[in-house]
Amino acid sequence: MAIAFKQETFRDDFSYRNSPENIRRFPFPFDRDEYMYSVNMEPHVKGQAGTIYESLIDVDEHYVAEMHDRALVLKEDPLRYQALPHMMSAQWDTLELLMEEQAAGYPEHFTLIKNGDQWRWINRPLGIDDTFIFGDASTLPYEPFEYITRQAQGDFCIVDQRDNNLWMDAGMVTTQADWSLDFDIGMNFMEWHGPVPLAHQIGVFDRALKFLLNLQQGKPTRRFNWTMTINPRLDTSPENYPKWGPDRLTVTPQNIGEKVHLRVELQSLWRLPRSNAILFVIRCYLMNMDELVTVPKWARRFPRVLRTLPPELIDYKGLTRFREMTIDWLSKYDDGAPTSAGTFPD
Repeated sequence: MAIAFKQETFRDDFSYRNSPENIRRFPFPFDRDEYMYSVNMEPHVKGQAGTIYESLIDVDEHYVAEMHDRALVLKEDPLRYQALPHMMSAQWDTLELLMEEQAAGYPEHFTLIKNGDQWRWINRPLGIDDTFIFGDASTLPYEPFEYITRQAQGDFCIVDQRDNNLWMDAGMVTTQADWSLDFDIGMNFMEWHGPVPLAHQIGVFDRALKFLLNLQQGKPTRRFNWTMTINPRLDTSPENYPKWGPDRLTVTPQNIGEKVHLRVELQSLWRLPRSNAILFVIRCYLMNMDELVTVPKWARRFPRVLRTLPPELIDYKGLTRFREMTIDWLSKYDDGAPTSAGTFPD
């Protein structure tokens, strides 16, 4: 079934909204009523229809608007895309993976035709129909990694594996939760995760690195991350903090439902075939509190989770100014009833 793409904005008038159908497929990340920090890795496999797991690279009603917002960010700051010279093989790996997954998952919107090295790529939502030679970057309007990630939702990082570590050596990052590709490019796994509280002390990143160094081709893995954002703003980068940081001061008990958003990242990791690099996909989903409480299970669970956050995480995620206010606002939707297991709506 063809997706009805929305015309909406993630800045200025913030017209972004989820349809009722899209609310039901939102990746609510909490499977219990209290917060627990964990690696939470699981195989990235296809799941039931009508969820974000139906295809391994998810495309939804916000696709066209998100790609327009990405183009605006890149026009303002071209360094949101960077790739070190030795990553060209991994760029082609990524282009192939994303084209194949989008064409397989959404054939009514994307078509990939291969004739040896002569490839034709049709992206109907964005009006793109290009023929190019696979492996020859001069036949594309951008580098291969930039070309395809201008046409895929989420942020993308390619990490090179060497010296028993992972190094962030390429990225397209325009929807990040307060971290900078320009700062992290060339860093290793432990360096770019340095600011995260608590996890280092309990060995989360040591275990994660060991796991990822052994990631096998054809067996991608996934995990969730989350934070909260004021207004449906995709670009919450350090470079643009003066634009979004003051938003936290605008929250009142009267506008929480519209302004306060749960921001969830579905993070998938893929071993690439030619380069042996790992593609790190960070797919961002946004849902405001008015939308969240239309699912009674989530309306009960989310304030319970917020109450159990460690102080270090409250500060790290930037929730200090509006967490208690949000809990108070959500409390009228929590009748104290038990919640069912898992994350899906009842």
